[in-house]
Amino acid sequence: MSQESLRRLPAAAAPALGVPFEPKGPSPAEREPEPPRARRLPRFEYLHGELRRDDYHWLRDRDDPEVIAYLEAENEYARAVMRRTEPLQERLYRELVSRIEETDRSVPERLGPFSYYTRTESGRQYPILCRRRGGDEAPEEILLDLNLLARGYPYCQLGAAEVSPDHRYLAYSLDLTGGEDFTLFIRDLLTGATLAERIPNAARGVAWANDNATLFYAVLDAAKRPCALYRHRLGTDPATDRLVHLEEDDAFCVDVDRTRSGRYLILELASHTTSECRYLDADRPDGTFRVLQPRERGVEYTVTHRGDRFYIVTNREAENFRLVSAPVADPGARNWTDVLPHRPAVRLEGVDVFRRHLVAYEREGGLPRISVMDLETGGLHRIALPEPVCAIQRSDNPEFDTTTLRFGYSSLVTPPTVVDYDMATRTAEVRKRAVVAGYEPSRYRAERVHARAADGVEVPISLVYRCPFPLDGSRPLLLLGYGAYGVAFEPAFSAQYLSLLDRGFVVAIAHVRGGEELGRAWYEAGRLRRKRNTFTDFIAAAEHLVRAGYAAADRVVINGASAGGLLMGAVTNLRPDLFKAVVAEVPFLDLINTMLDPTLPLTVLEYDEWGDPRDPEVYAYLKSYSPYDNLEPKAYPHMLVTAGLNDPRVAYWEPAKWTARLRALKTDRNRLLLKTNMDAGHGGASGRYDGLRETAFKYAFILDVLGMQ
Repeated sequence: MSQESLRRLPAAAAPALGVPFEPKGPSPAEREPEPPRARRLPRFEYLHGELRRDDYHWLRDRDDPEVIAYLEAENEYARAVMRRTEPLQERLYRELVSRIEETDRSVPERLGPFSYYTRTESGRQYPILCRRRGGDEAPEEILLDLNLLARGYPYCQLGAAEVSPDHRYLAYSLDLTGGEDFTLFIRDLLTGATLAERIPNAARGVAWANDNATLFYAVLDAAKRPCALYRHRLGTDPATDRLVHLEEDDAFCVDVDRTRSGRYLILELASHTTSECRYLDADRPDGTFRVLQPRERGVEYTVTHRGDRFYIVTNREAENFRLVSAPVADPGARNWTDVLPHRPAVRLEGVDVFRRHLVAYEREGGLPRISVMDLETGGLHRIALPEPVCAIQRSDNPEFDTTTLRFGYSSLVTPPTVVDYDMATRTAEVRKRAVVAGYEPSRYRAERVHARAADGVEVPISLVYRCPFPLDGSRPLLLLGYGAYGVAFEPAFSAQYLSLLDRGFVVAIAHVRGGEELGRAWYEAGRLRRKRNTFTDFIAAAEHLVRAGYAAADRVVINGASAGGLLMGAVTNLRPDLFKAVVAEVPFLDLINTMLDPTLPLTVLEYDEWGDPRDPEVYAYLKSYSPYDNLEPKAYPHMLVTAGLNDPRVAYWEPAKWTARLRALKTDRNRLLLKTNMDAGHGGASGRYDGLRETAFKYAFILDVLGMQ
């Protein structure tokens, strides 16, 4: 019997999936403690002739003991409300842990005489970075054990990890708060000693020169923008490091990289919509970075190198980007020659250049593909992928002189897979597929469907469910979305979804405008003065899945994080009746107040994404959908809102203010929980087991409000 026919079996023929479909037990609102109430302290300001009032502005002061007390009270309330789900949380946590390989190793990646890899050990939160000189028979050398570095800290995140060209030194950076301000260290891999010089307030960007003694790094300004590039000599005091470039335009960030060829260092200066690259011979670290092509508003480009030419991916005269090359001697735009011309239906997302081959990562019709060009013959072929609806993950591929391309592959039903592809023989070898205990892919089915948006546009939806699947509108649905910055929400495998799928859920991703799944035009149609398309697309997706029988009308749960949290807030204001529950993780909710404060991280950088509310017309448009500004006295769904106290991207006070105001206005008795991680930032807990605890809490909330304990 085919999976298609299994899907349409009547509900009575479906085997039990572990939880009854009909809600049972008491209402979640019953027998729960009273929630905390934040005091109102009105703050007024005039803007564009309008008096704006903000009762919860005071929550921005994290040095105020009352603010911390309020966050802790909300955390205690969330724990109290969820206490009866603790057995379920523990069961979910054990399920999640059982599906990961606790002791595992990545496929080694060859670079020069060494094979580099990471591994994990059962019971330990963090990975261990290792290498061997040669194959698996050679002795292992531990470069970094993050478990040791994290001792005494509730949070630990690795930023840079760059080995010098001679493989003797490792430059690495650590964030121990979640605030994304890293401290840069240098370890001598020959002796195992960490050098005395330490560089605080560093960004992620780090690159070595070919002398193995010069290191370039970026630092942060007061708004946590990577604003300057410095040059450091091993053995010297970082206080004497020379400033190489200071970027004075607050809309631009600084990054530095090294070409795969090892010949050049690239200084990238980029905003959301404009970029400029400068290059320096890696053999001459004392030299001056030269501008490849001066910045032009709205023109983006990235650069890599081979032989006597630079290869440049750009949207100059090419909305969906094209690939050009230019002579190193004079690489300005007047000398650009097409390698892969612009194709209106194909988004060129990036390239990898090797000694004999060029790899293009593309997207057509919302689906990824990989093309390979033989640089000696000009021949072009495409790598066959097992499934059309899938996710491709680019690997580092640090070796320049190789015919092997490594990439990651997965789909909503295929676990993460590492593939080595020989570009010369056109043969592929699966090097590893993630082991998921108890998972049998044939029990699940993935689909791509489309919803018609309010303006007639077809919005793709990727979804997955467990078979047999009656298309009778009885199933609970978890609908995910993001839709910002031109980021595609990939239909990638997640073993975590299984805890919902095996309980009868459909898990779906709405590929709404504002992402770039369907090319640059898809992004442009969901930003600035067209941002509302993102929200109406998502609503259309939810309505379609209910109407088509994939989900029960009263069992739709939605989930988004960061800018996806903005999506959650906006659609909940627009259609609170459509959703049973909402999970908004580190959500960007206080849009206008944040965009009016240029001292905050990201504000100036993001005028190109949202607009500058100092402009009256922009202000009016932002006000029309800003989640915090559009809360009303009405009934809202059950809501779980999360925050990170040290989050530099979406400040903790945005979800805190949203929760406080919503508590004062909402007319329902549905749950509203605010859960703030007091030791982390934007990504939540840094340890893998702690992260699974957070997922177990989220899933327990979802199951409980649906009556699926």
